[in-house]
Amino acid sequence: MAQKRTKVDRLERQTDNCEKGVDRHPDEIEKEPSTLVPKSDEPTVLIPMEQQIQQRAYEVYEKRGRTDGYDLDDWLQAEYEIKGRQANVAAA
Repeated sequence: MAQKRTKVDRLERQTDNCEKGVDRHPDEIEKEPSTLVPKSDEPTVLIPMEQQIQQRAYEVYEKRGRTDGYDLDDWLQAEYEIKGRQANVAAA
């Protein structure tokens, strides 16, 4: 069973991520719109990347059962997924 992380654990991970160049606080993320690949019958909609990440992080939070204390984990997971998806679209 996973243990709830403490504030100290999160601060240590943030420090490690900062040293690795991974630390991205939501306030620092670009607010420029990015494109998503629309389904064939849907129009193209531009949604700012920060909003996409925020929505996905909330989905991850809900999927985990709304357990508090994992907000940074949820954000980083969502950021990884969104940016990875956009990199795949750009490479195609």
